[in-house]
Amino acid sequence: MSNPEHHRPWRGILVATALPLRADLSVDLDRYAEHCAWLVANGCDGVVPNGSLGEYQVLTPEERARVVETAVAAIGGERVMPGVAAYGSAEARRWAERAAEAGCASVMLLPPNAYRADERSVLAHYAEVAKAGLPVVAYNNPIDTKVDLVPELLARLHGEGLVHAVKEFSGDVRRAYRIAELAPELDLLIGADDVLLELAVAGAKGWVAGYPNALPRASAELYRAALAGDLTTALPLYRQLHPLLRWDSKTEFVQAIKLSMDVVGRYGGPVRPPRVPLLPEQEAAVRAATEKAVAAGLA
Repeated sequence: MSNPEHHRPWRGILVATALPLRADLSVDLDRYAEHCAWLVANGCDGVVPNGSLGEYQVLTPEERARVVETAVAAIGGERVMPGVAAYGSAEARRWAERAAEAGCASVMLLPPNAYRADERSVLAHYAEVAKAGLPVVAYNNPIDTKVDLVPELLARLHGEGLVHAVKEFSGDVRRAYRIAELAPELDLLIGADDVLLELAVAGAKGWVAGYPNALPRASAELYRAALAGDLTTALPLYRQLHPLLRWDSKTEFVQAIKLSMDVVGRYGGPVRPPRVPLLPEQEAAVRAATEKAVAAGLA
């Protein structure tokens, strides 16, 4: 029997993968391949390379392409959804075309972020990238891009066939219901880890996830219990994990997740500039919360 999610390969838990770097800040592709395979073996459905957690902004074009190829070789292209954000629409379209050539089944796309784009610019941007032929998942991150894909705009993008789903990172869980009203066939994907339970209960079809990089089994258990409405299982687990999950909405989340990976025995490694390091008190809080999760058997 075929898996119906293969027809919508962005559904389920797709991990926005942290990128292992060596001490000299070169990309460790062997460790990355192992990490992708380990995530799937521990309950996740696929990966999202070249997102913010993958530090795509500071990769060379060759590195960026090889990261996608490595993920596809490790787990197959059906459940690899690369981020194709770029300074301009033409470049983003080229990255979407490269994803198709690599065997990927969908891509994730931020709105224009070189400036605060208006509705016409957003529509033109998604229309250009859609020409690559892969289904596009919109990524709404108004905190960083200053462009808000509000439900009305998402409904228009979906109605014109330009996007099939949205990774919702605004943190406003009320939007789930408005999106469902305006575009019932548009899949809502949880975009911020710290509202996972709320958006799962509201009908989300997937999770573009951060903290499964460090805690995949517990994260998968939480997501699937929440999706099934099993609050007896989900709520205590959510409360245990939430001190870590809410780091996802802060600018230091790459370092926080990589530190947690190191604490649980996974290689997180350094990050590339210009990201600033965690403050000592932040590092202590992440370490303590991760160690508590390990002691509770969540790693």
